[in-house]
Amino acid sequence: MIQTDGYGSIDPFVDGYMEQEEEWEREGLLDPAWEKQQKKTFTAWCNSHLRKAGTGIENIEEDFRNGLKLMLLLEVISGETLPKPDRGKMRFHKIANVNKALDFIASKGVKLVSIGAEEIVDGNLKMTLGMIWTIILRFAIQDISVEEMTAKEGLLLWCQRKTAPYKNVNVQNFHLSFKDGLAFCALIHRHRPDLIDYSRLSKDNPLENLNYAFDVAEKYLDIPRMLDPDDLINTPKPDERAIMTYVSCYYHAFQGAQQAETAANRICKVLKVNQENERLMEEYERLASDLLEWIRRTMPWLNSRQTDNSLAGVQKKLEEYRTYRRKHKPPRVEQKAKLETNFNTLQTKLRLSNRPAYMPTEGKMVSDIANAWKGLEGAEKAFEEWLLSEMMRLERLEHLAEKFRRKADAHEEWTRGKEEMLQSQDFRNCRLNELKALKKKHEAFESDLAAHQDRVEQIAAIAQELNTLDYHDSVTVNGRCQRICDQWDRLGALTQRRRQALDDAERIMEKIDILHLEFAKRAAPFNNWLDGTREDLVDIFIVHTVEEIQGLIDAHSHFKATLGEADKEYQSIVGLVREVESIVKQHQIPGGLENPYTTLTAHDLTRKWGDVRQLVPQRDATLQAELRKQQNNEMLRRQFAEKANAVGPWIERQLDAVTAIGMGLHGTLEDQLHRLKEYEQGVYAYKPHIEELEKIHQAVQESMIFENRYTQYTMETLRVGWEQLLTSINRNINEVENQILTRDSKGITQEQLNEFRSSFNHFDKNRTGRLAPDEFKSCLVSLGYSIGKDRQGDIDFQRILAVVDPNSTGYVHFDAFLDFMTRESTDTDTAEQVIDSFRILAADKPYILPDELRRELPPDQAEYCIQRMPPYKGPGGVPGALDYMSFSTALYGESDL
Repeated sequence: MIQTDGYGSIDPFVDGYMEQEEEWEREGLLDPAWEKQQKKTFTAWCNSHLRKAGTGIENIEEDFRNGLKLMLLLEVISGETLPKPDRGKMRFHKIANVNKALDFIASKGVKLVSIGAEEIVDGNLKMTLGMIWTIILRFAIQDISVEEMTAKEGLLLWCQRKTAPYKNVNVQNFHLSFKDGLAFCALIHRHRPDLIDYSRLSKDNPLENLNYAFDVAEKYLDIPRMLDPDDLINTPKPDERAIMTYVSCYYHAFQGAQQAETAANRICKVLKVNQENERLMEEYERLASDLLEWIRRTMPWLNSRQTDNSLAGVQKKLEEYRTYRRKHKPPRVEQKAKLETNFNTLQTKLRLSNRPAYMPTEGKMVSDIANAWKGLEGAEKAFEEWLLSEMMRLERLEHLAEKFRRKADAHEEWTRGKEEMLQSQDFRNCRLNELKALKKKHEAFESDLAAHQDRVEQIAAIAQELNTLDYHDSVTVNGRCQRICDQWDRLGALTQRRRQALDDAERIMEKIDILHLEFAKRAAPFNNWLDGTREDLVDIFIVHTVEEIQGLIDAHSHFKATLGEADKEYQSIVGLVREVESIVKQHQIPGGLENPYTTLTAHDLTRKWGDVRQLVPQRDATLQAELRKQQNNEMLRRQFAEKANAVGPWIERQLDAVTAIGMGLHGTLEDQLHRLKEYEQGVYAYKPHIEELEKIHQAVQESMIFENRYTQYTMETLRVGWEQLLTSINRNINEVENQILTRDSKGITQEQLNEFRSSFNHFDKNRTGRLAPDEFKSCLVSLGYSIGKDRQGDIDFQRILAVVDPNSTGYVHFDAFLDFMTRESTDTDTAEQVIDSFRILAADKPYILPDELRRELPPDQAEYCIQRMPPYKGPGGVPGALDYMSFSTALYGESDL
């Protein structure tokens, strides 16, 4: 038996060859086909390592007998040196060499049991193969580690992960899973897709697949052929150890390539970081040199203070500075920020990659650039302050001169034509209103003239300041200022003379204006009264009652009583006009007859007063005709109300009686049905009263009568009540017939039915024929139905609601309540009973076949089930199997309540 010490179990072997022969056979060492595969695979594996030492073996049981090549093999695969071998050819020399090899294996933590040097020296093939398998496990497979699994499990998991994306490959073991060759091809294609065209491979060509994989592995991966494709195909279960040995060579071949790729990537990463650092250093030097040179060129310009002492020259220099700040400096600010960012980034990258910090060349340190930039900003600030102060000085002088010109221009523009206006005699032929307007206008001019006093003083003050600052054109300024002051004195004198002349003319026309104003004040309201009166006398009115038209007649009579006072007011207003005509004629005042306060004339008032006197009798005739019409309408109202007050209560009484019968308050169901049909006959016999009322209503509508205070009923409400009565009778007849059908078909006694109806009516407080959820729940409890007060009770009640109120209206009607209580009180089929019935037909299978349905059920019902049953998707299903459980559950919905 072969065991390990510290590495976990490698593989179980026998403990004593002769005593454990049966266990060997179970392990496969006595199978001739497996022994052949192991011999070929182990020989090829040994030669793949011995060729590194320039040698090899041909016969595994013979070539290891002297122990020399065995020791050489261990030195090659372990990289260590074994004790010096004995060179003699005697048996004990060979045994000593083999023991040295076995001791080396044992020193690696492998405990060898029942394998001795004598069996190897004697050429015992089984022991030799067992020893080589031990070496393969220890040096080729044992070091394979995937997620802390054992070597075998780790190698199997590696194969599964690498071949997972490939079609027709499912690695579950190291014998049958590799038999068709696709797993070997998938391992090669996963790591070297350039060597294998996996798309052309087929699971039906295992020999071609195996030869293809073995040839590619030997030619391009330096993995010798260790298996015979014919042996793999012809053996029912290939040897696991042979395939594991061969697959481990694939693992080590690709693992070495992966390590080389990792090393190359690490080198490339380091070089890339170094190249990026050098690029950042070069870019920093370039940006620093460029920025410092730009600052050196800019400083002399900022330090210059030369100017041509003109505002235009200073403004030009300021514009140049703004252009510099707007266009030239921003890119340099970005350059400086980029320079600092690159420097910080470079230092961070150097620190993270364990490189020494970067030191720029002399004069290009970040601090050097910061100092130069600070000097630049100081020069900018001083230059800008000088430009602004110089421009403020020159602007002040130009501003004063321009201010004088503008104020002088505005004043001269204002005084233009003022002297001619003050000397005019235009007020001599004006009427009083025009004269007053001229006087108001003159008063406004006087206010304006006083306001301009400050402007004249400002003009003089500005001229004085320009003289103090030695303005170059002071002579022109002084001459213009003097002309303005002289003109100002003349305007003051002319203003006083014109005001006196206007006051004299005003007193002459005062009398006429008072008369015009009095006429305007009294004529306007009287004219409005005339207009309103004419509109009222011809106004169209709409009345609906005798009282309303009588009110209009009374109001008209009151109006006629006021006509005497109106005539006196008319005569007084016309007298004012005659007095104005007399004064104008006496004093020959031009335009004195025109009233400036109103457009009304005495002729207008006279014409409107005549219209009012003619419209009064016409209004009397119109009101009397409307009175006769309203008296006829009153008669129609009383006639309709008398009939409606009889029909309305009759309909209400019939509705109450039908509702009481429908609530089960009178006798048995047959008695209720009989009484309902009697009520139905009585209602149809009462229909002539409705038809008579319709005729009266038609006459009411033709007379445009829209309200009737003698009755609360309208034809519309009576029609609705009549239709409700017919509907209620028909609905209750139908409900009673359905209750009789339910009672007879379900075996419900009349006492049970009365109990259900009594409980339902008890909780139907409003007699609406329906219960809210809380009322329904209380009704169930009163009938002895158990509903818990816990969460499960709420769930059960919601399931019941889903049955009695499937449309979620929020109410439970008596039909649904009766149907539920009937099913609760009688024996009904359930989904479980139907499922048990189908299970009997299916011979206890969880599914049923169409032929079984056609054999056991009538043809139409069998086809009904076949068309609606879903396919069976559970375990153990066969083609065409149907799921009778889902079908049965669907017949009864989600609940069997």
